[in-house]
Amino acid sequence: MGNFGEPLLYLLVLGYGLGQFVGDVEGMTYMVFLASGVVCTSAVNSASFEGMYSAYTRMDVQQTWLGMLSTPVNVGEVVFGEILWAATKSLISVSAILIVATALGLVADAWALFILPVAFITGLSFASLALLVTSSAKSYDFFLYYTTLFITPMVLLSGVFFPIEALPYLVQNLAKALPLYHAISLVRPLMTGGEVHSVFLHIFVLLAFGVVAGVAATHRIEKRLIK
Repeated sequence: MGNFGEPLLYLLVLGYGLGQFVGDVEGMTYMVFLASGVVCTSAVNSASFEGMYSAYTRMDVQQTWLGMLSTPVNVGEVVFGEILWAATKSLISVSAILIVATALGLVADAWALFILPVAFITGLSFASLALLVTSSAKSYDFFLYYTTLFITPMVLLSGVFFPIEALPYLVQNLAKALPLYHAISLVRPLMTGGEVHSVFLHIFVLLAFGVVAGVAATHRIEKRLIK
């Protein structure tokens, strides 16, 4: 409910409230513009929460992973399973938001169904990043650094609430290096009926973040559990 309620609150409060003052953005109502950004942040938050707080609980508090490793399962399989589950939670969360957005008339056509695989890939990417953070965590408080210094600035800069063209040129380039920007670049046209550009580039960036972070997380978690 938390993963569903927060993005819905953003959508309704900012979409209806702030949208009355903003007007149209990039040829669409602010509510429609915001909805695609909220869908992506929902995927990010669901995967990140599962990859940090829930995964840390299983790794350190409950020591579930150590129990799993007493079977023929290895560390890489445990981490990969965590990544897949976190991505699945992103898919569930995004599906719920899409249903609400469709009911509100914010979805253009059936092409929006392709948002679901994008949400899963986004979940894979951010779950891997979250597990990399978890591999170094000593307590739950450690996750505040990642949330405050990376997730929050990324959400503000990646085009969730306004087009990145409103930002200075150097900041625009920084935003384009962030994975959330690439997720939004895929989801927004799919949701609004626009043309999707550079599909393979956006997917490649998301997968690259996921693969690199996933490999690094596996290595660090293996060293931590063995120690």
